[in-house]
Amino acid sequence: MAESLATKIERWKFNLFPAYRGTGARVVSIRDDWRHVRIKVPLSRRTRNYVGTIYGGSLYGGVDPIYMLILIKNLGRQYVVWDKAALIRFKRPGKETLYADFEVTQEEITQIKLALRTQKSVDRLYTVELKDESGTVHCVIEKTLYIANKIQEV
Repeated sequence: MAESLATKIERWKFNLFPAYRGTGARVVSIRDDWRHVRIKVPLSRRTRNYVGTIYGGSLYGGVDPIYMLILIKNLGRQYVVWDKAALIRFKRPGKETLYADFEVTQEEITQIKLALRTQKSVDRLYTVELKDESGTVHCVIEKTLYIANKIQEV
């Protein structure tokens, strides 16, 4: 995944942002077009729960803002993007570092813009899996995002 200098700087700043830093998750890479982001959530002192596995709040907190940021960066300032709902399904305990890959295609961006020509807003459902290095799924999170055009044509 090709990162540009600009996305490397954005990644660095994002990982220092207190609200995200507090989750224990880290953004690993941001593709230069902002359509693919990879994060990791390590099992550490910061993310370990009472029973010694990754705390569910760290798993969700690491995932929470990513799709919203991808859409904001790709749609532009004339659109508003908000989280609307989320669902988390735990499949197995996280006993090692988990990774998640987020991707929104250019086709999806185009479809959203086309839909907003005739609709006041749209909701989009995105699913992301947190996996270990071997590819075993430990957690599945569904995010529903609300998207609207700030500038409504009359």
